[in-house]
Amino acid sequence: MGTQRIIYHILAFLGVFAGLSQPLMAQKLSSNDTLTKWQVDYGKKGIEFIAPHNDFSLHIQSRLQFRFATPGDNNPLTYNDFHDEKNSVFKINRSRLKVGGHAYKPWLKYYWEYELGQGNLLDFRIMIERWKWLNIKIGQWKLEFTRERRISSGAQQLVDRSILNRSFTVDRQQGIELYGRLAGRGSADFSYWAAVVTGSGRSATENDDKNLMYFGRLQWNVLGDDLGFSGGSDLQLHQTPEAILAVSAVTNRSPFTRFSSSGGGFLAGFEEQEPGQYRINQTNVETAFKYQGFSWQSEIHRKEIIDKLNANATTALSGYYVQAGYFANQALSWWPKPLEVAVRYASFKPNINQDTELDESSLAFNWFFKGHRNKLTAEISSFDYETPTEQLKNELRFRVQWDISF
Repeated sequence: MGTQRIIYHILAFLGVFAGLSQPLMAQKLSSNDTLTKWQVDYGKKGIEFIAPHNDFSLHIQSRLQFRFATPGDNNPLTYNDFHDEKNSVFKINRSRLKVGGHAYKPWLKYYWEYELGQGNLLDFRIMIERWKWLNIKIGQWKLEFTRERRISSGAQQLVDRSILNRSFTVDRQQGIELYGRLAGRGSADFSYWAAVVTGSGRSATENDDKNLMYFGRLQWNVLGDDLGFSGGSDLQLHQTPEAILAVSAVTNRSPFTRFSSSGGGFLAGFEEQEPGQYRINQTNVETAFKYQGFSWQSEIHRKEIIDKLNANATTALSGYYVQAGYFANQALSWWPKPLEVAVRYASFKPNINQDTELDESSLAFNWFFKGHRNKLTAEISSFDYETPTEQLKNELRFRVQWDISF
């Protein structure tokens, strides 16, 4: 029923656009004796409809992600996860419908995204992007706190995000954001984001208390180009080096100690969830670089959880990852042009005051049929888990994934 409702709304939306365009079409007929028509095309955002005079536009795109994983798909979180029964799995990991465009003016944009498999409305937002230096976003979206999380799951260099994502992402939130780019001369080039959101996660209809989540990100476009969040790979084969350095921070008070596409949740050890119980303070330092087929990105995270109902007990988490990819045909003539090799190392400490650490080492190969819109990825990962009394080494996982958008 959810899919039928979505299709119905899309058709209704097209009907509204068609109705709005009729006066324009009639006016054109009377003045120039010609019929002004909608333009229909297929581009990087899927099927695109553009109204006469570009007053309205609509694009529709779907995406499917097929995955096979053995001996299991989930990242291990605790020592016991390594010993739980694991089964090889083939699944449709994501099935998305994306709709966007602009209305009335090219700078008044809209976008929404729906997960068909789980019946979740993931994104819905309006963007006013009239000026480069000042834009406004209202609705629900993934906050730009981390590059890894903000880049679409379909544009990742490896099969999925690192072991850090679960504990440090602030994911999708509802609120308002100011953002823009302050492009000065040479290296005096900065991008910024500042948001006030409810802080209760995806699809929250109310807040648990009077507190809100506050988020900010300042990004230095070191060499004069904003690399954006379109993907980690250097598919454009940049002929001049481009790099960014970003610092972001977020603070919130709520019952939640973690967020995901399912909404607010809890980390291990924080199962008690009372209104306003936890003050969360997070920081992230991030880098990215692209040049002639080589790409790099890294993040360093720290998160503080303060239990306001239990004597302000404080727990601090930390972690980092480094990731790189390369289209080796830039140096080796025999290397296939569509093939990229990528590596990642991630380390996570769930409590910096305890000697417990989880590490991930991953190697992946991407074959790009049509950029990130149609690619095949094979990945092998090794996990190490160490506590003061227990140690596991080289626990392996293999995954292969086909991600296609149309």
